[in-house]
Amino acid sequence: MDIVFEIKSFDELNTHELYKILRLRAEVFIVEQQCIYQDVDDKDQKALHVIGFKNKEIVAYTRIFDSGDYFEQPSIGRVVIPAKERKYGYGHDLIKRSVEAILEHFKTKEIKISAQCYLKKFYEKHGFKQIGEEYLEDGIPHIMMITS
Repeated sequence: MDIVFEIKSFDELNTHELYKILRLRAEVFIVEQQCIYQDVDDKDQKALHVIGFKNKEIVAYTRIFDSGDYFEQPSIGRVVIPAKERKYGYGHDLIKRSVEAILEHFKTKEIKISAQCYLKKFYEKHGFKQIGEEYLEDGIPHIMMITS
């Protein structure tokens, strides 16, 4: 089954969507990955939210930022798919739609991300290249990656 993507500003999110997004992020980033960090970081208000729905449930999510709102280039963050939905390849659909949204809204193909190291090959399939060395972010190995 295909998923349907919507792109919304923070103010366009209804309370049910926001709750489901924050619950999904906590479920994966805090519980599944056992990483204690401050997910609610006052950056959601600046972001556009790319949300993938299947049967009215959120099965894919990222937040995207314009230049200067997170990094000097536009960026994608909080990339998340619920564990039970990962087998369907929605991660690839999500990244494609997020890259398209940056082009549509911010008029550039140049994107910078902070990627978990184990996802390096996944992001390389979408045109990202590693820059710099591995580093720890919230106790998890990450690398900086860019497109051009």
